[in-house]
Amino acid sequence: MKKHIVCLGDSNTHGYCADPADCADHGGRFNENERWTCLLQKALGEEYLVLEEGLSGRTTVFTDPLHEGMSALDVVYPILMSHESVDLLVIMLGTNDTKDRLSASAPCIALGLNRLIDKVKTVPCWGDHKPNILIIAPPHIGEGMLTSSVASTMGVTCPAKSRELAKEYAPIAEAQGCAFLDAQGIAEFNEVDYMHLTRKGHSQLAAKLAGLIPTLV
Repeated sequence: MKKHIVCLGDSNTHGYCADPADCADHGGRFNENERWTCLLQKALGEEYLVLEEGLSGRTTVFTDPLHEGMSALDVVYPILMSHESVDLLVIMLGTNDTKDRLSASAPCIALGLNRLIDKVKTVPCWGDHKPNILIIAPPHIGEGMLTSSVASTMGVTCPAKSRELAKEYAPIAEAQGCAFLDAQGIAEFNEVDYMHLTRKGHSQLAAKLAGLIPTLV
């Protein structure tokens, strides 16, 4: 069986494209030649199966009053069991947790991540090995978001909270025995909403992970 790499994330794992001019199909989603998950599959080769589990709006554990099913905690059991056995789980979440309407500080978002990791470890999807998890702190939401079209729904505190996530996530990853990657400075965000990866950003993240993942599996 191939090595199963499950990528659990939000719109930046789903491949949302905020700038139609930046994606080949000029639509709302990067295609299979552009998304980091698909590029990662190509780079890793036939020994691996990279499984996309990205949902726009997804949080670590927080329930969104406007959209149902956004908490990863609520769905991670069936997600992981549907892909067993899982050799590596990659979690890149936190951007949506910063929304003002969820009222979560960066330390609280990190506690949500910790709770999600605790849950993941109880899921019997790991075959004959212990849970194997890579935590990615997403790039920072840019200050330009505050004057973009999404400012009114995201809220004014998002950029500041997102800048704090990596330093909050790192000690949790270490204590939980998870690998950790800070994507700030590795994968670029666009200058439309300042919170989604560009096509170049997808390529950059895939390249970084293509070098890292074989050392973890």
